[in-house]
Amino acid sequence: MDLLAVGDVMVDVHAASGTLAIGGDVHGHVLIRPGGTSANAAVWAAWSGAGAGVAGMVGDDLPGELCVRALRRSGVDTEAVRIGTRPTGAMLILFDEHDRSMAADRGANASFRPEDIPTMNGVGAVLVSGYLTLQEPTTETAEAAIEAGIRAGALVAVEAASWPLVDAFGADRFLEATASATALLANDDEAKALTGLVGTEACRALMERFRVVAIKRGEAGAVLGVEGAVHEAAAEAVEEMDPTGAGDAFDGVLLSAIARGSEPAEALAAACHVGALVASSRETWPTEAMRP
Repeated sequence: MDLLAVGDVMVDVHAASGTLAIGGDVHGHVLIRPGGTSANAAVWAAWSGAGAGVAGMVGDDLPGELCVRALRRSGVDTEAVRIGTRPTGAMLILFDEHDRSMAADRGANASFRPEDIPTMNGVGAVLVSGYLTLQEPTTETAEAAIEAGIRAGALVAVEAASWPLVDAFGADRFLEATASATALLANDDEAKALTGLVGTEACRALMERFRVVAIKRGEAGAVLGVEGAVHEAAAEAVEEMDPTGAGDAFDGVLLSAIARGSEPAEALAAACHVGALVASSRETWPTEAMRP
């Protein structure tokens, strides 16, 4: 297996309308789809031709069944997806003419325990969700996943997930909890929360701790540091429709490409392309029209 994504499997509820009427009803467009950081990354890794799997937890309910079936249909190995007693996690994403707002319920994801982590022999790269690390009670689970990947000889990456969560958890505490990992993935806001820096400067600062560092910069492109060398890629010129899941897709394609032996610049270009593909559509997962 080229990539095992560990952490979050949930359903996304997308609701788009004009101006919301607080306390009242408006017409809108509502979609219910499988999602979650780990599921998104694994699906796009599989789309790129990699062997991909997910380790996580869903509830014994219809949303959980939907997620597992959709992952399998996308070519993702679900052997390490556990069934818990809590409901499957859900993310509500509200779009109006002004902004995007989100509310998350981790659900069964918060019950994922260290003993649920599978053995990782033969796995090329492991992606550990930042939400798993940054939110109790699963910090220990994230640490167990990192150690399992290191024991298996995999490239082990953690993603920083959310700058407010990094601030609440503590930058030093996050870096201590992930000290055994070999790679870090973050956007500019998350990198700034960890280092006070952005872009190439943040990448170089974080490379003092991690062998591989990727900084996702949206319209400014991305930076990838590998073994002391820094590579930069410009963003593709696209009209952004919905950025939900674009960073996850970037992570899955980047790590699986590196695990399969791609040169860093080539892996970065592929990751940037898929991130732009997601951001310029209203789809979080690949469609038939997005065949590689």
